[in-house]
Amino acid sequence: MALRRSRTENVAMTMLARDGMAAIWLLLLSAARAYRDGHQLAAAGIIEIAEATEQEWLRRGETRVLNGWPHWRA
Repeated sequence: MALRRSRTENVAMTMLARDGMAAIWLLLLSAARAYRDGHQLAAAGIIEIAEATEQEWLRRGETRVLNGWPHWRA
């Protein structure tokens, strides 16, 4: 039996397919801006999508992009 995806998961998968891992960063920046502008509920929704995007990215095993990244030393 196949499980149905939520709207959040569908948006996450669409953004991941379109923007790759940059989608996660863009979503988090958008959430920060929404929160700063006083839209806490919108920010929470955007963070939910960002988390779903990250989970899908990790599920796919696309962490190879992170090998050696970032190239700076702490």
